[in-house]
Amino acid sequence: MAETTTRAAEPRGFRSAELGWPELHRIPHPPRRLPLLGDVLGVNRATPLQDSLRFARQLGPIYRRKAFNREFVFVWGADLVADLADESRFAKHVGLGVANLRPVAGDGLFTAYNHEPNWQLAHDVLAPGFSREAMEAYHPMMLAVAGRLTDRWDREQAAGRSVDVPGDMTKLTLETIARTGFGHDFGSFERDRPHPFVTAMVGTLTYAQRLNSVPFPALLRRAAQRNADDIAYLNRMVDDLVGARRAAGGDGDLLDRMLETAHPETGARLSPENVRRQVITFLVAGHETTSGALSFALHYLSRHPEVAARARAEVDRVWGSAAVPGYDQVAKLRYVRRVLDESLRLWPTAPAFAREAVQDTVLAGRHLMRRGAWTLVLTPMLQRDPEVWGADAERFDPDRFDPKAVRSRPPHVFKPFGTGARACIGRQFALHEATLVLGLLLRRYELRADPGYRLSVTERLTLMPEGLRLHLERRSGSGATAAPVADSDEAPAASESRCPVSGAGD
Repeated sequence: MAETTTRAAEPRGFRSAELGWPELHRIPHPPRRLPLLGDVLGVNRATPLQDSLRFARQLGPIYRRKAFNREFVFVWGADLVADLADESRFAKHVGLGVANLRPVAGDGLFTAYNHEPNWQLAHDVLAPGFSREAMEAYHPMMLAVAGRLTDRWDREQAAGRSVDVPGDMTKLTLETIARTGFGHDFGSFERDRPHPFVTAMVGTLTYAQRLNSVPFPALLRRAAQRNADDIAYLNRMVDDLVGARRAAGGDGDLLDRMLETAHPETGARLSPENVRRQVITFLVAGHETTSGALSFALHYLSRHPEVAARARAEVDRVWGSAAVPGYDQVAKLRYVRRVLDESLRLWPTAPAFAREAVQDTVLAGRHLMRRGAWTLVLTPMLQRDPEVWGADAERFDPDRFDPKAVRSRPPHVFKPFGTGARACIGRQFALHEATLVLGLLLRRYELRADPGYRLSVTERLTLMPEGLRLHLERRSGSGATAAPVADSDEAPAASESRCPVSGAGD
């Protein structure tokens, strides 16, 4: 069996697939492979995920691609992914763009290698921060930030202007995680341009992705300097935020847990350096993917007025004349949640996750893998597999998440939050926030799509609809259109979302 040793700064496991897959020749690859360059014909370095989806449709549920001197195996077949979800044989693999984020996030929850102790320490310390009690405490702050969004949208609507959906969703989700987790206000809605934190964050994500498309990092010398400047800014900003908290005292939020809480069994505490890395991880992952999920959902609602009408009727019925919804009322928006889940099915904003073999094994009884061999799961293709989702899998239909439909599907076919022990720690936070915001916007506005807009997806490790603008119409009497009624006996489809906050997962 081949063994590898790696420096701590490099991805563990095999760097290239031929070392870890003894029968790699059995796995198809794109035609017209070029010597030295590999499978580069017809690809666009700005859209690697969408190129991978195109190859997936051509080559089937498992295939390989070569870029320069590295070969990768991609998987999306439901039976293969179900096998990769076996935690006794597979674990999270930190590689590709995720490993490229380690200079900024280090051994934070998302970018830590499995062997690094700070992952489990941080997970155990921070998990209570996503309990029901904690979520109820975050709810008023989520409402307050959403109010800043609707104030902005009211002004734009009154002036006859369309709204920048991705830009405003980014402001919303950044302010939400900053306030609930760290007691900080970026003032995003008072700015005409994105906060420098967002600019630096987008820069680091974009650079991490670009590193995968060049044979030698030295070719990105200028970009590397900009990335170093972005990382330095993020570090300074977070150090200032943490310093202010230490001086002012606690708020009982995630930052307090990072600074003050010891592990209940070992007594270990997070180091100052790791606190910085965790704060950056939460600020980036806690808003970037949720803003994308909201943006895609609003796109589909604007394009499917019958779905929007049904979702809006549910909001009016469940929330009734209440000025603001209570925490428990959000979970009762079951059809709105289906809209969100269906948007995440088609465009999971963290569109892939990697798994590596922890022992020599045979994937799904067909493909030999040595210990350390890894593969990338293409979540958008898994969630479009026609054998699972039907011949119309590309069609937007929230009723796919009707409880009966959910129960009829095999497990492990809906994975927008990753899988297993390293699945996203903040998934319930993201789902509550996104469902609340969709309910508030549906209650207040009619959403009108630009007839000339065609969905274009921009990639920076995460996915976002590019250039999406919507026209708004204020609803008359919104917020007092119906009296509360008894709740339906339907169960929410959360069981299939068991496992966005990124890549996906901790």
